[in-house]
Amino acid sequence: MAAAARRAGRDPGAIELMAVSKTVSAERIAEAWEAGTRLFGENRVQEFEAKCPELRRLSGARFHLVGHLQRNKSSRAARLFQGIDTIDSWRIASALNLDAAGRAPGKLPVLIEINVGGEAQKTGMAPDSPELEGILTGAAKLANLQIEGLMTVPPLTEDAKAARAFFRRLRTLRDEISRRKLPEIRMDVLSMGMSHDFEAAIEEGATRVRIGTAIFGAR
Repeated sequence: MAAAARRAGRDPGAIELMAVSKTVSAERIAEAWEAGTRLFGENRVQEFEAKCPELRRLSGARFHLVGHLQRNKSSRAARLFQGIDTIDSWRIASALNLDAAGRAPGKLPVLIEINVGGEAQKTGMAPDSPELEGILTGAAKLANLQIEGLMTVPPLTEDAKAARAFFRRLRTLRDEISRRKLPEIRMDVLSMGMSHDFEAAIEEGATRVRIGTAIFGAR
């Protein structure tokens, strides 16, 4: 990560490592925490809920949902996670906003998921979708959420170079939104890049990379 940041003329300290711990036992998550990892990504609400009792002792650990959020699980997600990184519709955003009411401490951090590759089998909003515009301009109605940026999962390819165009598209979209200076919107986080392509993502502007296999091994 540091080498990729230096190649891009960036400060390595400005890039956050998220250890994606889906299907990983609480014991192995604790080992990663002991090695210094503090931010973790989980894919399923129910799976993480089962691990929670064993993870409460990990001081300073933060757990974000990086898998698709179903409407009927938004209440549990708002209670369990310190961030939801996959807001992909106004319906989900509205439901989560209601479920996060009275949450301590403060607003629930969220990211908007963008389907940069336009893949039908993936969740996320198109970069030019009316729904994205609706969330951006209607953010003031989401009083219990703090929109912090964007995330994406580009089309799967083993060639990291092929992913660059998609990473660049998300960065460009982030910059376009930032220039609008919309109230209640922050674009501090650009979550993109996984074990096989995180260096390219960093070189294209990622502020958070989501690493699973390179830390915990093949699932």
